[in-house]
Amino acid sequence: MSRVIIVQYDPRWPKLFEEEKCRVLNVAGEKILAIEHVDSTAVPGLGAKPIIDMMAGVRGPADAEERIPRLRKIGYTNFTPQPECSDRYYCCGKGPHSVGYHLHLVRFESHEWQKHLLFRDYLRLHPETAQQYYRLKKNLAARYPYDRESYTRAKTSFIESVITKASLGPTRT
Repeated sequence: MSRVIIVQYDPRWPKLFEEEKCRVLNVAGEKILAIEHVDSTAVPGLGAKPIIDMMAGVRGPADAEERIPRLRKIGYTNFTPQPECSDRYYCCGKGPHSVGYHLHLVRFESHEWQKHLLFRDYLRLHPETAQQYYRLKKNLAARYPYDRESYTRAKTSFIESVITKASLGPTRT
């Protein structure tokens, strides 16, 4: 079981995302409508687990399914179906040296897609909220060092509150 570790923001994360995005598009691009850098590593200054989260938009589950053999060729493994959400089809991982990657195959422009972008964009525009999130993650990593599921579940209410604020529009904070 791997330890939940939160590290300081690494300014290399956006470049690493762009490089991996190109690799993914080179092998699986014809069915991928867009790829976004999401979650904590996509927010400048925000500490995170050293895992680049990427969200690839596809038309539907068949397009997601067709990408799996190609993504395996560039090192993605553990294609986990996401039955709890009808618009998120798979999450897969790739873990080289100091930074790993999670690729989420999601219906393009679905509620799930929009939710991730709202959260990321709100944190980018509100550094004080991003720092609150960082402190929460550090505390939860200390509380649940070997329990990723509890760590993730404990962040849910904070994430949902940010998404709610973000969905109200730019005049509300």
